[in-house]
Amino acid sequence: MSSVPEKMFVAVEDYLEGEEVSDVKHEYIAGYVYEMVGATNAHNIVATNILGRLFAQLDGNPCRVFNSDTKIRVRMKDQTRFYYPDVSIVCTPNPQSDAFQDYPAIIIEVLSNSTRRVDEGEKCDAYLTIPTLTHYVMFEQETARAVVYERGEGGFERRIVTGLEQDISISEPKVTLDLTKVYDGVLLP
Repeated sequence: MSSVPEKMFVAVEDYLEGEEVSDVKHEYIAGYVYEMVGATNAHNIVATNILGRLFAQLDGNPCRVFNSDTKIRVRMKDQTRFYYPDVSIVCTPNPQSDAFQDYPAIIIEVLSNSTRRVDEGEKCDAYLTIPTLTHYVMFEQETARAVVYERGEGGFERRIVTGLEQDISISEPKVTLDLTKVYDGVLLP
């Protein structure tokens, strides 16, 4: 009978030092480190399309768009987490010497079968605790569909956007993601 090896607790400082020299990315959840898996070409096309559109729209704006190499630190009541979202927009940046951001305005994930449960559950719950976050958007990679969490007066409201003719408009910072452009180059069924 074989057993699963126990994970060892890792301090935040040790995690951050390890990420600087690691060949693969790891996410950090309350002292435990998890290796990330690679992505499909469709996933990367969607993420790159989003990144490119947002970069162009934010030209001259103090808000910056970051790719999946930038960690987001989530400070929860009883724990700290670090995630690598596919795309994020930050309007109050950390110092450039930091390897993470604390104050994202928008976080975007591209869903896959291997990440869906975590992106829709654990990450969603954590991201929605960030005081500066106004939108959390999850895009499907195989169909023109997105789930949008938007902060309103009473908290976050969830809506679904479906179809290439749709877009997602965000007022602050002012950006729009046209699903035709998001899925440009992706073979949809």
